[in-house]
Amino acid sequence: MSQSDAHGRTTLADYRAALSTPGARRPMIASLLARLPIAMIGISALLFVQHETGSFAAAGLVSAGALVGVAAGSVIQGRIIDRFGPTRPLLVVTAMFVVAMTALAVAIEAHAPTPLLVTLAVGIGVTEPMTGSASRALWARLVPAGPAREAAFAYEAISMETFFILGPGLAGVLIAAPWPGTGMVLGAACMVTGAVLFALSPAVREWGPSQERGGRLLGALASPGMRTLALAALGFGMVIGFVEVAVPAAADAAGHVALGGVLLSVWSVSSVGFGVAYSLRPWPRRLPVRLPVLLALFGVLVAVLALPETLWVLAIAMLGAGALITPQSTAHSTTIEIVAPKGTAAEAFGWVLTAITLGLAFGQSVSGYLVEHSGPPAAFLAAAGCALVLATVVWFLRHTIRPPVPAWAAAVPA
Repeated sequence: MSQSDAHGRTTLADYRAALSTPGARRPMIASLLARLPIAMIGISALLFVQHETGSFAAAGLVSAGALVGVAAGSVIQGRIIDRFGPTRPLLVVTAMFVVAMTALAVAIEAHAPTPLLVTLAVGIGVTEPMTGSASRALWARLVPAGPAREAAFAYEAISMETFFILGPGLAGVLIAAPWPGTGMVLGAACMVTGAVLFALSPAVREWGPSQERGGRLLGALASPGMRTLALAALGFGMVIGFVEVAVPAAADAAGHVALGGVLLSVWSVSSVGFGVAYSLRPWPRRLPVRLPVLLALFGVLVAVLALPETLWVLAIAMLGAGALITPQSTAHSTTIEIVAPKGTAAEAFGWVLTAITLGLAFGQSVSGYLVEHSGPPAAFLAAAGCALVLATVVWFLRHTIRPPVPAWAAAVPA
């Protein structure tokens, strides 16, 4: 069986082996601290802007600016980390993040013009330390290829989804603090502390500059398999973006606007709960087939969300749809291991984050229009349509999910 056909099946013993790997504990704990506020800072900034300006439009633009910054920064930082190792780049970008975050907090408090707030939000996204990319790449250095490494990647996906559950809730609680910017600043402090501790941990400091000299402008995207993976990640982000707008709108239409966030947490909880079970027996068995099949099933289950007429039934349907979130995230990490060119692991993960972020932005913007003009069911069906279209494209490109051919080998005549 080829590497691209590997099952990716793990056991609980593989999780124990990965998490108890010598040298992994300190960077693992630091990475958890750095990523805990990953979904908290953007929501906190949005709520802070809305509180100070009274405008959801301005707040939405600031949030979108941060997403654009993350989309660009994840790839740039990933490429630099692959080239020089994580320690120096993370320390430098973390210092820049502190400056950008301070500037945004001061500007919001001073009721600065919206274009300035958006510009600063982009700066925050670009400089947000990509500890997650470095952490994911570090596992490939600490754990040998096999089930234990697959378990480490599954752990990364599950922990990230957990933070996406906790982040918005913490932001919602802290907006009620005496100073409405408390959540944004506290989240930034947590992220900075974790990034610095991660960068200075012994296992990370031993990760020196790469000897690879790729030189290609596309970097990791020079691999056809990476481009196919990026399409799958784009579809994944689109579906989530549609749902994140349509579900609160459905709750609002039912006269229970406060339940919108609760319903989104329901599908996140389902994702985490199902994630470990799925990693023990992943399906489909062949990874090239797994990407399009999981994306297509995700679209079908999201289409079902258009049917319920009550929020209780919608919550049950959300449990079913959410069960496929973490399996897709895990499949993305496993695919990177196969298709990313040598020496581009952090950048490759950055491209996946960028594709998901761009998908989120597209899905949220289109979903907002559909919800306003046609209602939430139209947004759910559009999400399903996007998923099925991109799943079809990924299906026809599934043969590219294989180890890339080195440049020197491609240049040698047959």
